[in-house]
Amino acid sequence: MSEEKDVIVRKAMEAWNRGDWDGVLKDAAPDFVLDNSTAMGEWRGVHHGADQVKAMWQKFTEPWESVCIEISEFIDVSEEVVLTRQKAHFVGRDRIEVPGPVRSGWLWTIRDGALVHLAVYANLDDALEAAGLAE
Repeated sequence: MSEEKDVIVRKAMEAWNRGDWDGVLKDAAPDFVLDNSTAMGEWRGVHHGADQVKAMWQKFTEPWESVCIEISEFIDVSEEVVLTRQKAHFVGRDRIEVPGPVRSGWLWTIRDGALVHLAVYANLDDALEAAGLAE
């Protein structure tokens, strides 16, 4: 299942980087949940279903010229859960870049080939702790 999870997540992130929200959710369950409760800002919260999730992503990316998220590592947590380590690059509408990549960790739950849950953590240590992998 590990390879299948990785493919689903990679396809979702490729679509996300294109701003193709429907493409991101192509392999998502109808009751997909995005848990962004550890975030700061107006996009913080738990978002249920495609409409809420797409609205949050639109709000999050709208102020930026570009946001690109690059996955650097996949860590198998369980049969259904994979943790990704990634870095994000932000470029503002005035072409000013946020210094250095912003690094984070995300926990993806995939059941029967469908994304069912994504928990976003601002840093990898919090994601590892949530996954029960902290040292």
